[in-house]
Formats: sequence, structure tokens, C-alpha cells
Amino acid sequence: MTISTLADWQTTYADHADTPRSALHALRETLSSDDPAWIHIVSASELDAQLDALDARIQSLGGERAPLPLYGVPFAVKDNIDVAGLPTTAACPAFAYTPERSAAAVEKLLAAGAIVLGKTNLDQFATGLVGTRSPYGAVPNTFDPSYISGGSSSGSASVVARGLVAFSLGTDTAGSGRVPAGFNNLVGVKASCGAISTRGVVPACRSLDCVSIFALDITDADVVRGVLTGFDTEDAYSRAVPYSAPAAASSAATPRLGVPSQPEFFDDDNARAAFEAAVAHWQAAGAEIVELDFTPFHEAAALLYQGPWVAERYAAVGEFIESHADAADPVVADIITGGKNASAVEAFRAQYALAALKHQADALIETVDALLVPTAPSIYRQDEIAAEPVALNSRLGTYTNFVNLLDYCALALPGGFRDDGLPAGITLIAPAWHDDRLAALGARWQNHQPWPLGTGKRLAAQVAIKPDASPADDMIRVAVVGAHLRGMPLNWQLTERDARFVEQTETTPEYRLLALAGTTPPKPGLIRGADGAAIQVELWDVPASAFGSFVALIPAPLGIGTLMLADGREVKGFICEGWAADTARDVTAFGGWRAYIADQQAKAND
Repeated sequence: MTISTLADWQTTYADHADTPRSALHALRETLSSDDPAWIHIVSASELDAQLDALDARIQSLGGERAPLPLYGVPFAVKDNIDVAGLPTTAACPAFAYTPERSAAAVEKLLAAGAIVLGKTNLDQFATGLVGTRSPYGAVPNTFDPSYISGGSSSGSASVVARGLVAFSLGTDTAGSGRVPAGFNNLVGVKASCGAISTRGVVPACRSLDCVSIFALDITDADVVRGVLTGFDTEDAYSRAVPYSAPAAASSAATPRLGVPSQPEFFDDDNARAAFEAAVAHWQAAGAEIVELDFTPFHEAAALLYQGPWVAERYAAVGEFIESHADAADPVVADIITGGKNASAVEAFRAQYALAALKHQADALIETVDALLVPTAPSIYRQDEIAAEPVALNSRLGTYTNFVNLLDYCALALPGGFRDDGLPAGITLIAPAWHDDRLAALGARWQNHQPWPLGTGKRLAAQVAIKPDASPADDMIRVAVVGAHLRGMPLNWQLTERDARFVEQTETTPEYRLLALAGTTPPKPGLIRGADGAAIQVELWDVPASAFGSFVALIPAPLGIGTLMLADGREVKGFICEGWAADTARDVTAFGGWRAYIADQQAKAND
């Protein structure tokens, strides 16, 4: 099977060299019902019905294909997501029903011209990260069938990795859209919670569920995410993208990536070596690597299955499982019915614990552009999972379980290959609504370390990086250098004004950084002149309507002037009156306020 990207399909249909009808019927004929990745493959008549609707759309557009960015592109849908007229089973035949209406995500893809080829296998009721808990069979890893594919979106990952479709939909509650991506050399998008409607999805934990995307490269993933993102008035958990969502990072920016100071690989030396190699490649690509204490993230992750959130799974399908005991996978049934007796008191206590952990976790993640973690700490053979189905499954969620609980977004990326030939995935994690920033980082990674597409040999193409965006007309770009940096004590003065973080960069090498005397909290001053150096700064876009109130908070000897950046840009930024140098400490050698503060804290702790 030829592994094809969106661009490949567009080329196929260019100049009417081929048509969706002939190409997709030929593709459908190659699909096998014996393939455990599929639960339902569309019939010839079901395919024709979609193609007829596509033809009607084209006619209504006067033959124009441009408004249909996914014209004739085949995709697959995890079988806990509704497609009108096709059965939804959630990998439980006794649960099956045939919806009259497609899920919101499917409706958007069909409206963009895409064509459903089938419904894919999953861990029953989306409960598992292994891809083996299904009466339709375990979905094998696409690189070594003795290993697991990852779950719960196992079939959706498999069919993309093997080139059976161009992209697919999965779901993600605890990592189901990321672990299979990591195990099958794919991009996996876990967008901000509520960014993509979950209307028409069989819930696992409804307050945490997300529709996820599997694609061969970052370009395709981003196109599909763009089609799917949008507020849905019919989905109670849908959210509109906020005005203050950060812009995509500049191609010239130096990203700060936070990695675990004590990463856990459960004695898997191949996984450790692969992640260390990926970190080194990020450094070679210009990233600054920052070690972080991941304790708050891990403690939040433990709440998902050790706390009352399991009760939310019971609320979704627990009563069905109890009334159809023979129809449920035993491991899945034990997990879901285990949530039946959780009390409201336990639920509130867990919410309090999560709120406290989120404060700690947010304080860490706000100091970097993204977290960089292994998608999974290890990978297991199918027989190992059969012997220890719960313990090993829990390990797989080490770096995924906390993301939805803490309201973060994530992007799983191919991270190279282990010494045993299996894929090693990496994942970038950021706060909610940093999706564009993660996509820009993903493009940077794809350009620096292109991977073979799926199970094929062709490398992912270079991504055309968009020029650095200028601030919108109603925004003023400001360079901050000290107490207003992310994670610093005055950053709230920016965020409460809906300012948007743009990037971390540096000045031209002609500025002195001073630690001002007698300031609370400690503040720096930036003076341009001789004996200077390049100083790290952050750029923020401040709404023009709030700029005056922001400037009014700035005390003497500080003020707002014009700074010169290393790439030649001029921006508004913090400057200092020269007289303050008489009593200040020159800390230029640190290259930035963050490094100076870290040095002071280290000395205080000695």
C-alpha cells in the first residue's frame, strides 16, 4: 500500500487525472475484514452514497474544489465516534447502535470533502492504553506484531501507519490519542479540551474526553485540526478559542523545553536511550532544555485511576456493563464497575487535591514553552500485557494521564527508533490553547529530524515556516526582561490584561542587565551601552486598550522605550534610567534575569 499524505491525494486528483470514485473504490477493495484494525469497512453502496454527496457539493460550488480542503481524502473513525448509518459498537457488539446523525467532528470532515472508509477497533469503551481489550481482536504493532499497538485508539493508529487512510480520528482521555501514535511512528494531536466537539462520542470520562487526530506528519495533522476546531453550541463541554490564545512561536525563537529531572523508564534501556537522543536532537535544533521536578504532574496522574474519576466511566456505561456482564471484557468491566461506589465526598476531596496540584503544575509549565516527555516510558509484548494487564497498562500512562486533568494540550511526535527497531515517540505538552505553539514546535522538529512516514521509507517533507507574524493592529508588542517573565511574580500584570505570549528571544549584544537595589519583588534594569551583551527577553502582545494601565504600574527608574532585538526588529520594552546603575549590581554575565534568579535561589538553598 502506498502511504499517502494530504498533498499526495491532492496531486492524485489534480487536473482530473483520477477521481475520488475510482481511487477510493480501488482502495476499498484492498481492505480486509480479517484485519483486526477494522470493525466495519464501508460497503460499495455506503461509499457511493458519500461520493454522491461529494459530487453534489462540488456542483453547488460551481466545480470549485478550493472550499473543500479534504476533497476526496479517505479517513477512518474510531468506533466510539458516530458515523450516520454505520454501527457504533465501542468494541462491544451487545452495545451496538446505528446513529442517524454523525458526530460533530465527522460532520466537519465530511463537509470539508473527506470520505469515511470505515470504523476502527479500540480497547473496549476506550478503557485501556494497550489495544488488546477487544472482542474484535488485539491490534498488533505495525512494526512488530508481537508487541502492542497502544490504545485505546489502536485501530485508528494502525490504519494510518500502514497507509490505508491518510488520517484518522481517535479519542483521548488518558493518552489514547498519543500512546498509539508513539508506538506506530505517527503524529497524534490531543487538542485543548473542548476545542474539538465531542458531540456524538460514546463517553469514557465526559468531562475529560477529547477527539484526537492521527496523521503521518505535522502538516496533515494541522490541516485536520484546523477543520475540526470550533465552538459547538450542542456540546456542553465545547469551548471557544480565547482571545488571549498564544500566537505560534517565531521560527527564530529559542524554545525552552521542560524535561523530567528524574525520568522513569521502568528499566527499559532502549526507551531511555531513545529519549536521551531525542533531547540531544532538540538541543541541536536550538532548544534550551530545562530539567523540572515532575512530582505535581505524576501526583495528578495518579488521581485519574486511583481517585473518583473512575466513577465517571461508570456513569457513562457502568449500568450497561452490569446488565450485560458476559458482553464486557473482564479487565474493562472490573475497572469501570470499580467506580460505582465512589462517594460525593471523595469526588470533592479529589477535586480539591487536583486544584492544589494544578497550581503547582501550572507554575512549572509556565516557565517553559512546552514540556518534552517520552510518549510512553516503555512498550510491551502482547503476552506481557496478557500476564499483567492492569499494572503494565498503568505504566504506559506515566506521561499522558495528567494532561487532560490539568487542562493541557499535547502533540505526540515520532521521536526516532529504538535500538530494537521499534518507534520511540516523544510528546510536547503545553497549557490549554497553546495548540498553535505546539504545532509550530512540531514543524521545527519535523524540519530538523524528519521521520519516515508511518511504516514506509519516505521521509516527512520539510514544512514551510510562516514568516514571523507582526502584532495585530489592536496589539502592542512589548519585550519584558525581569519580574514580568513567565513564572515570575509580576507576570499576572500581563495575563490579567489578556496579553499573549509570543516568544523568547534576545536583544542585540549591547545591553547591560542590572539587579536594581531595594526593589520588591526584585527587578532588573536594562541599559544600552558599552560592555553589554545579548540579554534574554520575552515578547508579549498587549491589547492597546490595556497598554496604558500596564505602563502606569511601572515604577521608577524603569520605563518603556524601544529595544533592539538580535534579529534586527525594534519593539517596545523595559528600559532603565542611567542613574540607577550607581546602586545596582551588574548581572549582565548571566545573560538573563531568569538565570540570575536561579543562581540566587541556589545560593540561598546552600
